[in-house]
Amino acid sequence: MTTDELEQLLARQPVALLHRLARGRVHRHFRTGKRRLIELLLQHSSHNRAGFESDLQALIGEQHPRSESKSPRIHRPAAIAPKKASSRGAEPASDETAVSLSAWLEGLGVPAPQPFVPDPWQSEALSTLNDTDVVISVPTGSGKTYVAVEAARRAMEDNRSVIYTSPLKALSNTKYTEFSRIFGADNVGILTGDRQENGHAPLLIMTTEILRNLLYDAASGEIDVRLDTLGLVILDESQYLADPERGVVWEETIIFCPAQARLLLLSASIGNPQDIADWLTSIRSTTCRLVRHSKRTVPLRAGYLHPNGKLVPLFNTLGIPHGHPNQLHPEAKHLFLEYEEETLPSGRPRR
Repeated sequence: MTTDELEQLLARQPVALLHRLARGRVHRHFRTGKRRLIELLLQHSSHNRAGFESDLQALIGEQHPRSESKSPRIHRPAAIAPKKASSRGAEPASDETAVSLSAWLEGLGVPAPQPFVPDPWQSEALSTLNDTDVVISVPTGSGKTYVAVEAARRAMEDNRSVIYTSPLKALSNTKYTEFSRIFGADNVGILTGDRQENGHAPLLIMTTEILRNLLYDAASGEIDVRLDTLGLVILDESQYLADPERGVVWEETIIFCPAQARLLLLSASIGNPQDIADWLTSIRSTTCRLVRHSKRTVPLRAGYLHPNGKLVPLFNTLGIPHGHPNQLHPEAKHLFLEYEEETLPSGRPRR
């Protein structure tokens, strides 16, 4: 097969098949449009054309499983005919009417003001933190920051210092601004690689690497009065424990953290929070409790914004379905096909 013939064959395939073909061949292929994806696949095919063509033919064969070999010799009455098995990637039948764009957008916006009442899991976390370390695993938008702010307030009222860490300088800067507004500028400081302000404030915002370095210095005998009164360490985005490169920073920070300080780990995406809590219990002098909450306070809705500016719901339902997540909205499917045709290599026939 010549390169032109191979290019034409690739152009006739759906984008989903091309992405399957690109696995292990093209880095970050899921972010590439069809036109560019075909170019990258053609470049890669030059290393092993025979193997590449074999894999392509196998994937094409899966799209048409034995359709030609089915014999029409047996005719069953329509009333008792079995349902035809759906091919891979086909969507299950649904009688549900697809949600309209106006219904999908309904209710979005800023809610009306109302008195704040802590959720039960927030109250549980704060009361538990009096005696133990705490790992909080709740969905995004549930109110982890409220627990951090209230825990910091209580620690400062007891004349104990607080350290709040985040994995990013930008997030540390944001928290510095936010906490300065809540506690007053004189009570909040920041220590990052680029910024050092009010370094002896009772509440310090820093990156996790900075705290790890402070604990390193203390372990080597260097006196840091900020650690003598340390009562609370808040590790935000603590799912970084699993990061292959930076996870060791979180591990060492936890291991070297002074015994008198309570640890508060916050995350919305820890896959095994109970294991983390058990590990903290095994290496520290105090136990660690897991506070877990699974109900999302702010519901998610999935939409698709086409490059032409058109916005449509992504699924037939108002929310994100769990049972059949491939039940795409008819308008979304239409826009997907339109995008696929628009990204075909120039000069090639469209389907």
